[in-house]
Amino acid sequence: MATIVCKRPKLKWHERWFISTFLKGLRITLGHAIAIVRGRKKVTMQYPEEKWDANLPDHYRGAPTLVTDEHGRERCVSCQLCEFICPPRAITITPEEIPSEDKWAKVEKRPQEFKIDMIRCIYCGMCEEVCPEQAIFLRKDYAITGLSRAEMVHDKKKLYEIGGVREGLVNKWNDLK
Repeated sequence: MATIVCKRPKLKWHERWFISTFLKGLRITLGHAIAIVRGRKKVTMQYPEEKWDANLPDHYRGAPTLVTDEHGRERCVSCQLCEFICPPRAITITPEEIPSEDKWAKVEKRPQEFKIDMIRCIYCGMCEEVCPEQAIFLRKDYAITGLSRAEMVHDKKKLYEIGGVREGLVNKWNDLK
């Protein structure tokens, strides 16, 4: 078996001490620093004051919330499709019946409890896609914080509070249905 010997090239003194490589890196760093000082380049966003809201893409998926219709009624019919399709099982729904004396008793169910664990949620958007009544939407919010795990579990009241109102046809309140 033949032995192959590769000879290393002879390095010059400045290459052995990495001086030329150091100077190349210093030139790049100084070039960036000068561009920033002159205002040609912006690197850092000052987060609490500046936000990405204007720069978010149209397809951005944020946190899921519940919405009401323009009359303040719940859109959710407690079908539990979002709970069943949620990959990390972050959604928990406890349905309840609507009393028979209520005008909208034909709907049969509404959520007694609706909870989303934002720590478990992976913001996939499957809950929004599967909802037949367009009751759950992904809002363009990326700053979801809490001081404890309990604060990160959003209940029905909080979900409606941050979700707001969504206008448009809702099958639940359609008299023809």
